[in-house]
Amino acid sequence: MTARALGPSEYGILALCFTYTSAIERLVNFQSWQPLIKFGAESKSAETLTSLFKFGLLLDVCAAATGCVIAVALVWAFGPSLGISSEMSGLVTLFCAILPFRISGMPLAVLRLFGKFRSIAYGQVAASIFRAGLCATGFAFGGGLQEFVLIWMAAQIFGSLSVVFLSFAELRRQGMLASMLRAPVRGITAHFPGLWKFAISTNLSLTLRSSANQLDTLLVGYLADPTAAGLYHIAKRIGRMTLQIGDHVQAVLYPDLARAWAASAIEAFHRAASQMRALLLGFGILLVGAVYLTIDPVLQLAVGPEFEAAGPLVVVQSIAAAMTLYGTVTRSALLAMGREDRVLTSVLVATIAFHGTALALIPRIGPMGANLAHIVMAVIWLWMMAVAYRQT
Repeated sequence: MTARALGPSEYGILALCFTYTSAIERLVNFQSWQPLIKFGAESKSAETLTSLFKFGLLLDVCAAATGCVIAVALVWAFGPSLGISSEMSGLVTLFCAILPFRISGMPLAVLRLFGKFRSIAYGQVAASIFRAGLCATGFAFGGGLQEFVLIWMAAQIFGSLSVVFLSFAELRRQGMLASMLRAPVRGITAHFPGLWKFAISTNLSLTLRSSANQLDTLLVGYLADPTAAGLYHIAKRIGRMTLQIGDHVQAVLYPDLARAWAASAIEAFHRAASQMRALLLGFGILLVGAVYLTIDPVLQLAVGPEFEAAGPLVVVQSIAAAMTLYGTVTRSALLAMGREDRVLTSVLVATIAFHGTALALIPRIGPMGANLAHIVMAVIWLWMMAVAYRQT
């Protein structure tokens, strides 16, 4: 709906605003839900668990505030070098106002540890309905770029706050909200040895992945133009919608794997990982086939003929997405085993390969170069994690 209202050029500018703030968020965000779930699954008392939750909340708040400051400073200091023109800098700076609200690590950890996946789903559905309603209103009243920037900002803030409120409601239901707010965090590493190491390693891993998954649109915009970035972004959003399934799989599977590994239930651990990998492999193959057969009419219906050129981009992007989806299980398993170092190494090598491929191909073949770079990255990432999993 947004793409139809704005067209490729203005949609490309909006995509760059969204991608820039998402990239900064991922670069500084500790994704605290990963260490909170791993060490929370090992916690033996409610007192230490509330301290762990408060530690995660403080980490999230500090990261969100820091991200906002860094994002604004980079726009004004290095905007043109990042592909952000002087005309776009005001809109990008405005969009950075969503960053202080992006506090999701601790809330997601609470809901996942207590098995409240339905609450997470309800929150996501509510956020989607809210966003769709705003976009429909903007489309009906002929909203332009500035109006849709505000609409996307409101949708992002609503989605973030809904998860926070749901997690606080769950903590209150568990009788832990008041104790969490009063809980001390000093000496937290004495209760959970290796907490900082795990948090920093997973954050570095996420930062490296984000330099490919978030900065790719900026690279296309910088090495090509905003219209190419718009085509690439719409292709990426459609082709990688399946990765939301990967997020849900990781949300459900990771706590169970962490508990199984902590309880030394090795056979159950490997069985769960193998079954989920087989399921996602079959789903990924079906997905790529379906995208190949239906993408042209889907683009015509969903975003209009102006985006027809995105068809081949979506197909290639879906291949990379299917490979990444398959790898989420192995990644979750390695993190549950405490092998975050091997995950980090695999991401580092794969990301270097991505940037080398993207920088070489985008100037020659445009947005397709970024898609091919994602496939190169996925192949290397999968291979290195598979080797690490077999050696553990």
